[in-house]
Amino acid sequence: MGSNHRQGDVFREKRDKIPKGQHHLHRLTTKQTPSILELYILEHLQSMYSSRYSNGSIQHRRFSLLLLLEWCEERGIDSPLELTRSLMERFQRFVGQYRNRNTGQPVAINTLSSMLVDVRMFFQWLERREYIPKNPALDLRIVSIGRRLPRNILKVEEAERILQEPDLETPYGVRDRVVLELFYSTGIRCFELQKLKLTDIDFANRTVFIREGKRRQDRMIPVSTRALEWMRKYVEDVRPGLVSLPDEGYIFLTNKGKALHTSQIIAMTTKYREQSGVTKQGSTHMFRHTTATLMLDNGADIRYIQEMLGHRRLNSTQVYTHVAISKLKEVYDRTHPAEQKNSKKKDSDSDTS
Repeated sequence: MGSNHRQGDVFREKRDKIPKGQHHLHRLTTKQTPSILELYILEHLQSMYSSRYSNGSIQHRRFSLLLLLEWCEERGIDSPLELTRSLMERFQRFVGQYRNRNTGQPVAINTLSSMLVDVRMFFQWLERREYIPKNPALDLRIVSIGRRLPRNILKVEEAERILQEPDLETPYGVRDRVVLELFYSTGIRCFELQKLKLTDIDFANRTVFIREGKRRQDRMIPVSTRALEWMRKYVEDVRPGLVSLPDEGYIFLTNKGKALHTSQIIAMTTKYREQSGVTKQGSTHMFRHTTATLMLDNGADIRYIQEMLGHRRLNSTQVYTHVAISKLKEVYDRTHPAEQKNSKKKDSDSDTS
């Protein structure tokens, strides 16, 4: 334990040098003297930041490990060395019964599963650093959640109805039309769109540069001519009247001249979807699902869709192949012997009737 305390003293010095903007790396508790477990959690989060994990991933991991820390403190556990496999199984049962602290409602099973994954990854990191001799969370049972198929795919006419909703007689209506056009045209993530700057749009080459998307990966994606025409109108005619100095270059601005927040973008997209009369549930991610599915329906290679969506693994993109089956049905009806035989029988029946 003495060596652990010395390691804690060393990390305390590191922690004090963390820039203030990195709020997810600050203290997790208000205790005057942090426990060894808290110091290790902070060091782990700092290592994630250094490895260029996204802020969202770090915040998610931080929440899961804060839950672990609180659970341990209630039981007088200060060090990960005190945690046994039996204790971790008890923690797993605690997570399984976890409820939202604001609403008191049960938490979705995929969220609970990801919380356990976060904890397991933390202990794997501790073991690699040789802070613990053995990973007590190695056998945590992760609930299998499968891969759910997206059901809120828009038809072309439904997407167009939503795009027609913004009031183009107002500057904010033009801005919102550009937002919707970009979602539909590119399948971009909400936080990626929120961070877009003027320099990320290449009108000549019809591309959008996504700077530090998920896992902080950059990518270049194509964009439709129609979306760019709306973008040009907004940038030239509307944005100059919204911007406040100093201009940080963000494309989509509020009435105060600051970058739109993701929550505002989601609320705005949901509003237009409801106004349009489209009953399918969803917001910004609905357009992402729709873009991928419609492109696959029209013959796009799945690897191009993978690149466009910014998926690291192909199996993340393959979920859309189970949805985009209309073309497959056409080919099946045209080529499979059993279906051809059935079609001939229908034709014969219609001739004799």
